[in-house]
Amino acid sequence: MAMVSCDSGGGDSEEHTGINPDIPPLLEGTWYRPAVRVSWQWQLSGEVNTTYAVELYDIDLFDTPQSTINRLQIQGKRVICYFSAGSYEAYRSDAGQFDEAELGSTIEGFPDERWLDIRSENVIRIMRNRLDLARQKHCDGVELDNVDGYHNDSGFNLTANDQLVFNRLLANEAHVRGLAVALKNDLEQVVELVTYFDLSINEQCHEFDECDLLTPFIASGKPVLNAEYQSQLIGDVSLWAHVCEVSNRMQFSTLVLPVSLDDAFRLSCQ
Repeated sequence: MAMVSCDSGGGDSEEHTGINPDIPPLLEGTWYRPAVRVSWQWQLSGEVNTTYAVELYDIDLFDTPQSTINRLQIQGKRVICYFSAGSYEAYRSDAGQFDEAELGSTIEGFPDERWLDIRSENVIRIMRNRLDLARQKHCDGVELDNVDGYHNDSGFNLTANDQLVFNRLLANEAHVRGLAVALKNDLEQVVELVTYFDLSINEQCHEFDECDLLTPFIASGKPVLNAEYQSQLIGDVSLWAHVCEVSNRMQFSTLVLPVSLDDAFRLSCQ
């Protein structure tokens, strides 16, 4: 299989990884391209509830049995497979492939996760293997989590350019494999990345008043899938109605879900 070009082009990130920081986006291909306002369900823990009448499911790449992916696709649903591209999770089957020097600070709120040195060729190799796994499991696309380490206390001196190099490379690698690719959060780089990605998956843009930063996706004809975790939205009808009014006006696909993403409850603005 042809891989994404890593021709030289200058800059600190290239010196570290050998990857061109200005790699152009791969735009031609037949991968899944979801429409604005696509309906969706997001469940990353527990046995996946496959009964929702939605177009797209976002589920865990490693933990989801092949039979579940097959069942969803037989029902005519598309499957986005989640994995963390920017963090180390000790419980993953490939965790032993990371070098200790590539493991940074613990992610706040997630004691089993540590930021990764995304400049490492070994980290990039592992992420390519994960994309291969997504293709082998017949996922329609992938969600890349924790792709904003430069904006956090990662334990590494990551720059915004380092992050752009990594995110653009993995987006292109997904497209080479015929996979759609979702940008998870990383709001500060939406303008630089929207051309490379097929959709945005965001957490809590209404709660943190950040939704305007995601509008370049809508303007490009690409959906924004947003999840809110505010528990008061469950019981406050007027607040929920307001969030939905704003979300629908912006053409976002907004859900209220448990932070554990275990299908304990679900509200949809659609």
